[in-house]
Amino acid sequence: MVRVLLVDDHPVVRAGLKALLEMTEHVEVVGEASSGEEAVEKARTLEPDIVIMDLALPGMDGVQATRRITGLGLGAKVLVVTIHDEDDYVVPALKAGAAGFLNKSAADTDLIGAIEAILHGHSYLPQQAAALLARRKTQDHSSRETGPDVLTARELAAVEFYASGFSAAETGKEMGLSPKTVEGYLARAKAKLGLHTRREVVRFALEAGLLHTEDER
Repeated sequence: MVRVLLVDDHPVVRAGLKALLEMTEHVEVVGEASSGEEAVEKARTLEPDIVIMDLALPGMDGVQATRRITGLGLGAKVLVVTIHDEDDYVVPALKAGAAGFLNKSAADTDLIGAIEAILHGHSYLPQQAAALLARRKTQDHSSRETGPDVLTARELAAVEFYASGFSAAETGKEMGLSPKTVEGYLARAKAKLGLHTRREVVRFALEAGLLHTEDER
């Protein structure tokens, strides 16, 4: 029997979810909570297998409650069931330890499947939320690959001199290279970083800590 704790501050919503869950013979609603604090306490005492968690709760919100419950080490898995937009809440919920995210509008058709998925060790995300996470991962990967670490030591030096106002000839003297070689390093660095103008290079150098403003000197 799958033991479920329902967390929602609206009694009507809890009643609807309870009725839906109890249509399945192997699911038992062992408790209900209307606030984050109550959810944490009942998770501790009842030790449910699944906590169905709303996000908009009085006092401690659903994300905080999820973090507290998953931190208890009792093995309870949290399924967030909410009306809130995935774009704003799916990442905080998953970072807090939620095993799944489901919009209430889909609960009547997808709730049981979501519970079964997370019971078997899978995460459960609707298509829109999964697509959002994929975009976030791509953006994070892209931002990591356009930092100073992608440049060689000489490319980085060429960028620093260029951002400081040095010409290719002046940079070459400092680095012991020909101006043409310096220009080659700089061109490769710009291409890796997706930069085009000196202003963009200066901004990058400042953000990367290669240069300092007058106030910082």
